[in-house]
This record gives sequence, structure tokens and C-alpha cells, in this order.
Amino acid sequence: MSLSEQPSKSAGYDPKTIGVVYAYVAAATFWLLVGTGYGLLASIKLHWPDFLVLEWLSFGRIRPIHTNTVLFGWTSLALVGLSYFVVYRTAERPLWSTSLAHIGLWLWNIAIFAGILSLSKGLTTGPQEYREWIWPIAVLYGAGVVVNGFNYYKTLAARKNPEIYISNWYILGAFCWLTILYTIGYLPFFQEGLENIVIQGYYMHSVVGMWFTPLVLGVTYWALPRVLGKPIYSYALGVLGFWTNMLFYTLIGAHHFIFSPTPWWLQTTAILFSVGMMVPVWSGAGNFFMTVRGSWHKVRRSYALMFILVGAWGYALASTQGAVEAFRTANIYWHFTNYTVGHSHLAVYGFVAFLIWGAVYGLFPRISGRAANPTFVGLHFWLAFVGACIYVTSISIAGMLQGSSWVAGESFISSIDAAKPMWLWRSIGGAMMVVSHILFAINLWSMWPKERIASATLSKVEV
Repeated sequence: MSLSEQPSKSAGYDPKTIGVVYAYVAAATFWLLVGTGYGLLASIKLHWPDFLVLEWLSFGRIRPIHTNTVLFGWTSLALVGLSYFVVYRTAERPLWSTSLAHIGLWLWNIAIFAGILSLSKGLTTGPQEYREWIWPIAVLYGAGVVVNGFNYYKTLAARKNPEIYISNWYILGAFCWLTILYTIGYLPFFQEGLENIVIQGYYMHSVVGMWFTPLVLGVTYWALPRVLGKPIYSYALGVLGFWTNMLFYTLIGAHHFIFSPTPWWLQTTAILFSVGMMVPVWSGAGNFFMTVRGSWHKVRRSYALMFILVGAWGYALASTQGAVEAFRTANIYWHFTNYTVGHSHLAVYGFVAFLIWGAVYGLFPRISGRAANPTFVGLHFWLAFVGACIYVTSISIAGMLQGSSWVAGESFISSIDAAKPMWLWRSIGGAMMVVSHILFAINLWSMWPKERIASATLSKVEV
């Protein structure tokens, strides 16, 4: 077998459902290119501030465009598309409504495009990370969340198998949690004063832990056994991870504001529950590692599995790093510095994005009957992996230099001078990552199921 996954010739699929899956992932890939293009530009402006001196391309505008487009465009759309495939296969029936799925896709695409335009014009809710979109755009995106969540629920409610596979626990939970999170984040009486600070910590952290994390874990609990050809190591560990993630994650957002005017007891609670997060993190990551145990010969021959394993390690490392960073003795050096930026990229990129790519490369050839060029897949993996390592390492070092300078009582400009050499390496790593995304877009196109979407018929599926 080559280093890319071999296409399946026998599996039957519902063409309309597969069309939905590919539409979401294709749209996600477009926003990946747009969002990371803005991100690379923002990185360049740190060490070359006179580059493209235009008001709508100023750093303060393109930074939120980058984060919102990557998070709500690329990451969300890709995970929802893959989740549609998981729900369809585990329910053993086509989606309840492919039309509703397309409506959700259009609502999200319009919201993301409107978000880019509004942020470019300086229309924003203020310095509220991941909440910068003004409320009409947020309502539009929220409507897409409700539409897709309802579609998932109706599909699973009509499932043929009475059991609910663990992936669906995570997927349905993610939609329930995001609906609550989005509503609380945009309630008008939480937009000012200390309440806004507390809600910002809750929203900013929970959007990763209660939306992206359960979605990507749900997809991985389905994709990893399929690619390996063996069952998940422990269903019980998956259930443990689900309930403890819900227990611990919702109360850790305040660790973003240690030493702030927020109540001391709230900060301490966030630190305590940050440590508790090690239970769902290591039960999930350990479950994936134990599933791979004894199958390393397959990993060496499959880039899909390499992507998944890097993503699993990213999950374990980023979450452990976050728990350590929550302690006051570490927080005083690391927080509000570039170190936090490195941490967030390790989580969203090293964890979530790599698991998405692993699922795409592992599952799509089985759907389309067409495999991507193994050389291009390999180039994508190594450029993304090496680029991310350079990015996260350089920006983390920059953050530690900044924090040490602040604690030593040096001037602010001294901390800038200390971090500046690392910003060039950040751009080098970011450029490698952007090139890898272009390769991913080419690979996705090469796996496009043209004939199968046109002629496939639904047959009995293996779950």
C-alpha cells in the first residue's frame, strides 16, 4: 500500500449526503486559505510594520479577521462536514434533510463573509477575542448552528441501530453547548464592566473546549478505528472523557484573567478545574494511543494515521500546557504575552487541524474511490508539521522573553526588543503552514467523488 489511503471500490454511499460532506469541507478549505493568508500578513506586520500600509489591512483589523475566519470558517465547517458523515454512517440512513444542511452552510458562509467585511471596516464589538463580530452577524451564524444541530438530531432520532455510538455523544453535545455559549456570549447585559471580563474568559475558552474539542473527538472516535481496521480501545474511556469534559471545562475560563479584578475565588476555581481537565484529556488521548498500540506498522505506511497521531499528541500537550499555565506562578510570566498565542496555535492547529486532516485523508478515498497523490500528502504533512513546530517554538520563546522582561521591571520597549527576533521565525513557520494548506486544497480536489456523487446509490453500511 502507498503512503496515502487506498480508495475503496465496494462501499455504497448516498450521493446527496456525500455531496453535503464535500460541500462543507470544500468551503472550509477556502476559508482556511483566506484565514491563514490574513494570519501570515499579520505575522509579517509584526517585524515589517510598513508592509501594505492600508487602513483596512492594519494589524488591529486583520488579526480578528484571521482568528474568526480560521475558527468559524475553516475549523467549524470542516468538523461539521465530517460530523455529517459520521452521523450518516452510524445512523445507517441518509441525512434527515440535505436541504437543511445546505441552508446551514449558506448561513455560515454569508456570516463569515460579512464578518470579514465588517472587521475590515472597523465594525466590531471591541477587544473581545472570538466575539468581535457585531450581533447581526452573530445571529446569522447562530441560526446556522441551530439548523445543523436540528438536522443532526433528527437524523439520529431515526437511526436504525438502537445504540448511540460514542461519536454522536460528542457531536450532539457540541451543538447543545455552542447554542448555550453563543447565547450567553452575546446577551446585552454581559457586554460591559466586570461581567464582560468574566463572560469573555468563559466564552473564549469554552468555544475551544465545548465546541471544537467535542466535535473533533467525535470525528476521531469514528475515523481512527476505520483507518486502522480495529475497534476503539475502550468505549468506557470515551464516556468518561465526555462527562468529565462537560464537568471541568465550563469553569476554567477565568484562568485567562489571573491577577485581574475578578474575584480571587473565581480565579482559584478556574485553576483547580484546569488541573481536573487532565482527566478527559488523557482519557481521550490515551484511548487513541492504546487503539494504535500494536499497529505501528500501519502508521508507518499511512499519512492519515500520522496526522491523527500528531493531533492526539497535540491534544495531550496543549491541554497539559494550559493546565500548567493556569497556575499563578507560571501565569505571571506567560500570560498576556506571545506565549499564549503559541499555546492557542498548538491547540487549534496542532490538535484540531491535524485531526481534521487525518480524518479527511483516511475517509475520503473510501468515499470517492480516488486517492490523493502520496507525494503531495507527504509534503502537506511535513510542511504543516515543521512549520507549526517553528511557529509554536519561536512564539513561545518570544512570550517567555516578554514575561521575564516584565517581571524584571524593564521598560515595555525592552520586552519588544527581546521578542522581535522570534517574530521573523514566526513568519517563516507561518509561510510553510500556508503552503501546506495550498497542497491540502489540491489534494482535496484530487479526491473529489465526481462519478460517485453522480451515480452512487445507498447500500447497507458497516458500523
